[in-house]
Amino acid sequence: MSANHVATGGRGAPTRSGDASRDQPPAPSFVDSVSLVAGREITMRLRSKAFLISTGILMLAVLASVVLGGLFGGQSEPSKVAVVGAAASAVEGNPALDPVPVADQAAGEQLLRDGEVEAVISPEASDPLGITVTGLDQPPGGVLQALAVTPSVELLEPAPVDPTLAYLIAFGFGIVFFMSAITFGTTIAQSVVEEKQTRVVEILLSTVSARALLTGKIIGNSVLAFGQIVAIAGLAIIGLMVTGQKVLLGGLGSSVVWFVVFFAIGFVMLAALYAGTAAMVSRSEDIGSVTSPVMMLVMIPYIAIVLFFSDPAILAIMSYVPFSAPVAMPVRVFLGQAEWWEPILSLAILVVTTVVAVVVGERLYRNSLLKTGSRVPLREALRG
Repeated sequence: MSANHVATGGRGAPTRSGDASRDQPPAPSFVDSVSLVAGREITMRLRSKAFLISTGILMLAVLASVVLGGLFGGQSEPSKVAVVGAAASAVEGNPALDPVPVADQAAGEQLLRDGEVEAVISPEASDPLGITVTGLDQPPGGVLQALAVTPSVELLEPAPVDPTLAYLIAFGFGIVFFMSAITFGTTIAQSVVEEKQTRVVEILLSTVSARALLTGKIIGNSVLAFGQIVAIAGLAIIGLMVTGQKVLLGGLGSSVVWFVVFFAIGFVMLAALYAGTAAMVSRSEDIGSVTSPVMMLVMIPYIAIVLFFSDPAILAIMSYVPFSAPVAMPVRVFLGQAEWWEPILSLAILVVTTVVAVVVGERLYRNSLLKTGSRVPLREALRG
C-alpha cells in the first residue's frame, strides 16, 4: 500500500517524470532574449552618470560651435549712417548701411557726436562719387568699405564651397563619428570582458544563447549611439535656424541625412567587431591589445579625411571604403562632388561589409566567451 501510495501520489493521481518539466516556464524566444538584453544595456547606460555627463558635454560643444559660428562667421549689423539730402541715392539698396535721413549737415554731425550714427554722408559736387563721408575721430572703416566700388570678378575654377567651411564640415562629421564609435565601442568591449571575468556570462548563457546575447548588446548600444547622433543633428539644425544661418542649413540638410544613415549601419559593423575581439580576453587590462586593430580602422580614415578633404580623388576613394564611407560620402554630398547614385552604391558596399563583420564578430564571440585564462588565439576563435 505504501509503495502504491507513493506511485500514485497523495491523492491517487499518477506521477510522471515529465510533469516537473511541464511546470517550468518555456525558454524565451530569440526575439524576447534580444529584447531583454538590449533593454538591459540601454538601462545600464542611461543610469551611468559618466554616460550622461559625456553626452551633455558633447551636446553643449555642438551647440556652442553653432552659436559661435553664427556670431563670428555671420554678417554683422548694418552700419547706421546719417544721410543728407541727395546723398541718399548713394546708399540706397546697400545692405551694409542703415540710412537715417537728416535735414542738414549740422543735424547729422549732432547725431554723430551723440553716438547714434557711425558717419555722416552728404552730397559733394567736387567729389568723383558726388558724396563726402564725415567721421568723428577716425575714418569710419566699415562705412568706407561698404561704399567702396568693387570691380567684377571672374574665377576660372570656382569652388562650390568655401575651403574653410568645407574643412569645418569634414572635421565635424569626422569627430562626431570617431568619438561615438570609440566611446560606445569601448563600452561594449568592457561590458563583454566584465561579464566574462565575473562569470556572469555563464548565468546569462543558461537562459539565452550567445547569438541573442551579442545581438542584444549590439542593438542596445546602437540605439543609444543612434539616438545621440540624431539629438546632435537636431540640436545643430535648431542652432542654425536660431542664429539665422539658413544658407548653411540648406546646404547641410542632405549631407546630415546621409551621415545619420551611414552612421547607423557603420556603427553596427564596428560594434560587432568590438564585441567579438573583446571576448578573446578575460581581463580588462587586455582589452586594448585586442581592440586596437578595430580602433585603428576608425582612427586612420578619420585622420585621412581631415587631412585630404580638399583632394577630390582621395575623398572619392575613401567614400567607398566601408570604414571611412560614413564620413567621406556625406562630405562629398555637401561639397557637391557626388552623383546621385554614389551614396546608394557606397551604402550597399557598407551593408555587405557590415553583414560580414557581424558574422565574423558573432563567431569570435561565441567561440571565445566561455574560455577563460590566457588570450584566445584569433585562429582558434575563428575555428571554434
